[in-house]
Amino acid sequence: MTMDTEKLIERLAEVVEPVRPLARPWIRMGAWLLVAIPYVALVVIVVSPRADLISKASEWRYVIEQLAALATGITAATAAFATVIPGYDRKFLFFPVLPLAIWLGSLGEGCVQDWIYFGPNGLSLRPDWFCFPAIVLVGAVPAIAMAVMLRRGAPLTPHITSALGGLAAAGLGNFGLRLFHSQDASLMVLVWQVGTVFILTAIAACAGRYLLNWRSIVGTNRRSVLIR
Repeated sequence: MTMDTEKLIERLAEVVEPVRPLARPWIRMGAWLLVAIPYVALVVIVVSPRADLISKASEWRYVIEQLAALATGITAATAAFATVIPGYDRKFLFFPVLPLAIWLGSLGEGCVQDWIYFGPNGLSLRPDWFCFPAIVLVGAVPAIAMAVMLRRGAPLTPHITSALGGLAAAGLGNFGLRLFHSQDASLMVLVWQVGTVFILTAIAACAGRYLLNWRSIVGTNRRSVLIR
């Protein structure tokens, strides 16, 4: 038994490869953006940017909402990458809170202004079924890239990690959507666009146990080693 154990240790020492630690969360976030941003730009160009995009860029509320959506996606991605590194500071989990609060606050303030200027008509709600598939389309490649990158880490909190990854991709998807979709009524944006972001985040959180678990990740890494 002792001899078998020693042989096993020797064999493992011969075939094992040194493990390179994962890069810091913000570095991995930058690598993710290098994949995600060109795809979002491509979708916007193919679909065609909204006709009033240049004039909208001078409206402070539109700019704040867009920057807040983008910042929510970036900070959520950073937080997601931090959760798959053992021992990393969990303060990263709260990174998306501030930009998300600014995003929601800006839309809430827009709802109040619409009520003041237009009365009840300013808060009219109409179906906008375009938002959900459009955000899914824009966020598809960012979501896939996020999933692949997260699976290289340790699935310590799979539901939270997947939720943050989903928020990152959906937030970026909403940012891209408003570059070609001319729906700017605050209540409509809040319900149909931000609502879609929250739904996709919840779906991602539910999928965490299947996407990020020790068995699937170890199996994937083992297959990649065998292929090499």
